[in-house]
This record gives sequence, C-alpha cells and structure tokens, in this order.
Amino acid sequence: MKPAEEYILNQQEPFKSMLMHLQILIEGSFPEVDLKFKWKIPFYYLNDRPFCYLNPSKKKGHVDVVFWVSAHLTKYNEYLISDNRKVVKSLRYFKLDDINEEILLTVLDEAHQLKEKGFYKRS
Repeated sequence: MKPAEEYILNQQEPFKSMLMHLQILIEGSFPEVDLKFKWKIPFYYLNDRPFCYLNPSKKKGHVDVVFWVSAHLTKYNEYLISDNRKVVKSLRYFKLDDINEEILLTVLDEAHQLKEKGFYKRS
C-alpha cells in the first residue's frame, strides 16, 4: 500500500470518508494521476508535475482539495478559497455531503487542461 493511501485509511471520521470519496472521484476521472505522499499529505501528480493535493485540517474541521494551477482557473471561482494563501486556492469541505461532484469535477477538468501552465500567473 502506498504511504498516501495508508495516510487516508488512518484518518479519523469524517476526514477518512471525505478523503476516500475525493480519491475515488479524482482517480476515477483521471486514471493517469499518480498519488504520492509529499509534505505529509496526499499529493496528485500528472506526468511528474503537481496537479492537486488533499489537505485535511483537523484543527479547523475541513478537507481542502488544493489546486496547483489555481492562478489560471476561471470556472467556479466563487467556490475557490484562498484563505490567506498567496498562490493556491482550494475547494473546502466540512462533511461528505458538502462535496458537489459537478463543481469538483469541472474544476479538476479545467486544472487538467491547464496542467502545463506554471504555478504563478505571469502578466
């Protein structure tokens, strides 16, 4: 078992259920992703480039799906949270029912289309 999968399975509820559901959605929609364990969290890569990562915050009670190319995203920006982060944005979930699959998959698809873009948006 991969370290990232072990990390997900060892989480307490409701984090475990949310992370497993997100994992199924991401890997089911983008079978070419590679799940790694970077910076002590599950991190998805596409063609050896960062794609998105799953960041559970027990202290704040939510799970973020954080997008690496968020500076370039245009769809569903009203749902993307920067939360005092300078570059990355995320979709945030407090419970399993919060996960809107249409929004998540649309943003993931856009991030997939932009995967060759850099981390920062150059003006």
